Amino acid sequence: MEQLDAMQIFVRVAELASFTQAADSLGLPKASVSGAVQNLEARLGTRLLHRTTRRVQLTQDGQVFYERAKDLIVDMDELRNLFRQDQGQLRGRLRVDMPLRVARDFVIRRLPEFLAAHPELDVELSSTDRRVDLVREGFDCVLRVGALSDSSLVARPIGQYTMMNVVSPDYIATWGTPHTLADLAQHRLIHYVPVLGARSGGFEYTDDDGKTHHLAMAGALTVNNSDAYLAACLSGLGIAQVPEVGLDGLLEGGHLVPVLPAHRAPAMPIHLLYANRRHLPRRVQVFMAWLTQIMGESLSGVVV
Repeated sequence: MEQLDAMQIFVRVAELASFTQAADSLGLPKASVSGAVQNLEARLGTRLLHRTTRRVQLTQDGQVFYERAKDLIVDMDELRNLFRQDQGQLRGRLRVDMPLRVARDFVIRRLPEFLAAHPELDVELSSTDRRVDLVREGFDCVLRVGALSDSSLVARPIGQYTMMNVVSPDYIATWGTPHTLADLAQHRLIHYVPVLGARSGGFEYTDDDGKTHHLAMAGALTVNNSDAYLAACLSGLGIAQVPEVGLDGLLEGGHLVPVLPAHRAPAMPIHLLYANRRHLPRRVQVFMAWLTQIMGESLSGVVV
């Protein structure tokens, strides 16, 4: 517990950027606060703070340690209260990552109600189509769409996206409407890859037996971002294969037109991933349950 106390002292010094103010807020002598941080640095074998007569500033190693220490302190507090009937408010930082469209279409518009129910939480929301490193980048959980690679992470399925092939009216005016797979030889596909330079799989579809096939297609544009992918389709640059959810307004308004409904890409599974920890913090458990619930209102095949 002595090292945990030292971590709490260090976090307070880092937040206030002052040994004097930290000592006053903790009710400790300044010498005790300074000594605790020095001992912590000695144990870790690195300098955590730059000290001058006018200011205290985190070093690069100090910033990394500060982020992890905050989470560990909250986790220890939750562990102390694990068997209490009233565990109180959720506290601490919640760092999550999800694709752009998930953040925009599902999460951000519903986030006010979650934060109103848990006002002591600080949420850091990363929304990118890049596959982040959950452990190395310090995420509590990430939401991923599509097939999962082999991983030591725990994967919780929460549903799947039903896919649809769409084009814009401008595209139809230029290239016409494809009615069969053979017609695609005369059409253009917007290519999507997770990393530029990777090879596109082409037009993806399932046959009557449920097997997935890929058909090579021409296309002048390749993107690595779901927002750019949809915007390119709306601009008439080609056929896009996108999740059906969230398209109602664009379809009803005539901005997008479905094509080849019998040749859709297979449904894309959606998972929540988190580290294989014996004790998952309650704030993470509550957030994942909430996210599963709000997405389950629109997704198919949801696991509750």
